[in-house]
Amino acid sequence: EPTGNLDSKNGDAVMGLLEELHREGATICMVTHDPRFSRYAERTVQLFDGRVVDETTRATGDARSA
Repeated sequence: EPTGNLDSKNGDAVMGLLEELHREGATICMVTHDPRFSRYAERTVQLFDGRVVDETTRATGDARSA
């Protein structure tokens, strides 16, 4: 959780850096408990008790629930 112990200003700064790295071609895999940061993701996978309960891909807008 790259933003876990940060205030919102610094959390946004870290997310901006990760977004820049992604634009440059890096693959970013991030775990967070804060749903606000899912807007940065092209793909999200939600887990509950270790099982996938939802998966969404932004490019197509497709959502699948398990």
